[in-house]
Order: sequence, then structure tokens, then C-alpha cells
Amino acid sequence: MTFTPQQLRDADRRVREMSSPERQLQAALHQAEGYRNFLASLTGLLTAVFVLKGQEDLSKLECAPRWTVIGLLSAGFVALIVGSWLGVRAVHGRPGEEIMLEAGRLLQYEKDRTRQIWRLVEWARWLALLGVLAIAGAVIVTWVWPGSQ
Repeated sequence: MTFTPQQLRDADRRVREMSSPERQLQAALHQAEGYRNFLASLTGLLTAVFVLKGQEDLSKLECAPRWTVIGLLSAGFVALIVGSWLGVRAVHGRPGEEIMLEAGRLLQYEKDRTRQIWRLVEWARWLALLGVLAIAGAVIVTWVWPGSQ
């Protein structure tokens, strides 16, 4: 496929615009908002699933599986809550954070903030995965482990 010189110039201009610190920051914030909403929804959904589909009374489980379920649930929900918190931090930053009103400092802030957002979102993604796996593991233990008679 061949492109006209005008198409190539337009594409080059768009690439320069997209790579600007301001655009990169906007893209990072947009993605962080999506992950924040996803984590909040996921935490609520998993809570409902465990409450509705898990074993009704954990005291019927033997000691080892009962504490395994409690540990997995606790770890899973802590991971999801911390992931959600990191998502909020990625989107909103720290309260009262000051931005210096100087061109060079603003550009540096935009670059640093973008890097920070990507890092927070990456941590939030991994914590969401760990939280889901831990809660799923807890549900599976309650389904497959026989209760004490």
C-alpha cells in the first residue's frame, strides 16, 4: 500500500501530537479510570458470588480448610481493595499536590505523572488478578472439601 505525501505528513503530525507529554498523561488517566471502575465492579461482583454461591456455614468445614478459606478470602479482598485504592491514586493523584506553573516543570510533571500512573495501574492489575484467584480458590475449597459430619 502506498501513501501520499500529504497522508504521511498528517500521520507524522499526529504521531508528534500523540507523543507529547500532555497527550500521554491524558491517555494514562483515561486508562486508569477504566481500571478503577473495573476493580470496583469486580470486587462487588466477587463479594456477591461468594455470599450467594459459597458454603453457607464455614464452621462445618474441618479446621485446615476453614482457615484456608478464611485466609484466601481475606487475602483476596485485601488485594482487591488495595488494587482499587491504587486505581483511585492513579486517576486522582494525592490530595493537595502542587504543580509548579513553569513550562519546564509542567512538562517534567506530565512525564513523571504519566510514568507514575502506568506503574500504579500495573500494580492494580496484578493485585486484581491475585485477588480474583484467591477468592476463586476459596470458593473452590468450600465446594470440594467435605464438611465435618
